[in-house]
Amino acid sequence: MLQRCLDLLAPALEGPEAVVVDCTLGLGGHSEALLERFPGVRLVALDRDKEALRLSGERLAPYGERATLVHAVYDELPEVLRKLGIARVQGVLFDLGVSSMQLDEADRGFAYAQDAPLDMRMDQTSGVSAAEVLNTYAPGELVRILRAYGEEKQAKRIVSAIVREREKEPFSSSARLVELIRDALPQAAKRTGGNPAKRTFQALRIEVNGELAVLERAIPAAVKALDVGGRIAVLSYHSLEDRLVKQVFAAGAATTAPPGLPVVPERYQPRLKLLTRGAELPTEEEIAENRRAAPARLRGAQRIREDIE
Repeated sequence: MLQRCLDLLAPALEGPEAVVVDCTLGLGGHSEALLERFPGVRLVALDRDKEALRLSGERLAPYGERATLVHAVYDELPEVLRKLGIARVQGVLFDLGVSSMQLDEADRGFAYAQDAPLDMRMDQTSGVSAAEVLNTYAPGELVRILRAYGEEKQAKRIVSAIVREREKEPFSSSARLVELIRDALPQAAKRTGGNPAKRTFQALRIEVNGELAVLERAIPAAVKALDVGGRIAVLSYHSLEDRLVKQVFAAGAATTAPPGLPVVPERYQPRLKLLTRGAELPTEEEIAENRRAAPARLRGAQRIREDIE
């Protein structure tokens, strides 16, 4: 959905001295496209993964000082902009979830289709790994994580098997966890929804990286950083992310006036205008070209007024 993201942001980025933030740099594909399409734009790009920053830095080197790459989590956007002396930006892009690089590098432990150490940290220099979560969290906490972050209906059954097995030997590899999940689930549950380990792996990844808590802070911060007329585009890949984005955008696009006012004062007027009708989905052609695009959901909004205290 790259082209749609560019088109959605375009009206805000075609002016002079526009600044756009790519909050999820990854391998730099979106950032490169932004720099290429908008020759006058300055890019600030964030990523918590140092290897991604190294590789994308090589890719974006031809753009010189137009691109500023920062090692940061995207909820740190306000601090990043403050340090760079940037008061407001004209565009923000989020491409959430796991990058292709992280999925494709077996030793990162994100993919359930290949055996790897159970790590799942986007920033491998800090935080607890997925193995530590599996081996040390209380059973009740594991059930909560699988239900809340993986929407796994069989959470209790899976966690019972995890607790039983970790007492024999701590978990260290993804293949062992995948096999345990397959054995723990009833036949009916294994026949629907793709790989039966998918939901558990998603839940562990979100827990390890604090993804929803970070996103809950990051989207409002990004909206606040937008100049009037500025635009934000968010690509999410599961319902939990999309729901958070939808809630922030919907709140910004609604009036906050008490009911019954004959005239709504400026301070109660909406701050955002929605640019997408619901969430836009990838086309069949895009999915055929890249199957990882299948669950993508795109939402966009435009800042239409300043905050008035």
